[in-house]
Amino acid sequence: MRVPDYGKVAVLLGGRSAEREISLKSGAAVLEALLSEGVDAYPFDPAHQPMETLQQQGFNRAFIALHGRYGEDGSVQGALELMGLPYTGSGVLASALAMDKWRTKLIWQAVGISTPRYLIIDAQSDFDEVAAYLDLPLIIKPAREGSTIGLSKIESKKEFSNAYQLAAQHDSIVLAEQFIEGKELTAAILGETPLPLVRIEVTGELYDYHAKYVANDTRYFCPSGLPDELSRQLQAQALQAHRILGCAGWSRVDLILDKNDQPYFLEANTSPGMTDHSLVPMAAKVAGIPFEELVVKILALSYVE
Repeated sequence: MRVPDYGKVAVLLGGRSAEREISLKSGAAVLEALLSEGVDAYPFDPAHQPMETLQQQGFNRAFIALHGRYGEDGSVQGALELMGLPYTGSGVLASALAMDKWRTKLIWQAVGISTPRYLIIDAQSDFDEVAAYLDLPLIIKPAREGSTIGLSKIESKKEFSNAYQLAAQHDSIVLAEQFIEGKELTAAILGETPLPLVRIEVTGELYDYHAKYVANDTRYFCPSGLPDELSRQLQAQALQAHRILGCAGWSRVDLILDKNDQPYFLEANTSPGMTDHSLVPMAAKVAGIPFEELVVKILALSYVE
């Protein structure tokens, strides 16, 4: 594949979020892929260099391999727009919305995209009222974190306070959410094309940080094993969920399919992982897109305001 000249490309990695270590791995994989395709690419860690250095060092474009806050929430996107540098992924508004699971839910609900029931809770919230509305077990998580950081599944009143405190360490907005039992699925979007669904099976109770990035017994199925027509319906809904938030370039939309084949959409990720455990490269491979080609395609879809 002949790669166009994108000029000097900064691969933004690391950063200051709770997902720094994963971002370093994603960024390293992206950098290696770009270099292998002849792109003039360099690592750039915003935790170690001020963003304005990008202009001073003559960069022409940025590949965002940052995850979580200060990388996936619109802040870096805004800085790059002020400098006039094209960047991968979604714009400021879509990035900020997708990072905020509460406001994502509000938008999805407004257009009829199914998402688990929830309540915003605080330290004074009454467990019995929360449990009566959401049923047990339930999920407690920060509204604006990724990679299930600060997330707990609770089944009793005695677990409620500790779960809230854990989530509140990461965000001032904490969600209590209905637990949906079913198949864990993810739908990657590349441009305007949904990639094959990935189905996830974990040995524990949750697809949490350990299951995502540490465990070797988490199982991934792509193709997902779902009937073709159901897969197409879910891919179409995932694309709608991506579009309604204003996402662009690429994203990963996570959902649960319950025992009645009813989907419940959980969140959209505007800068998904690109590690050896990551789901977008897995789906792309099944679609016939090698990792190096995937990275170049994402770069080619760079956002320009």
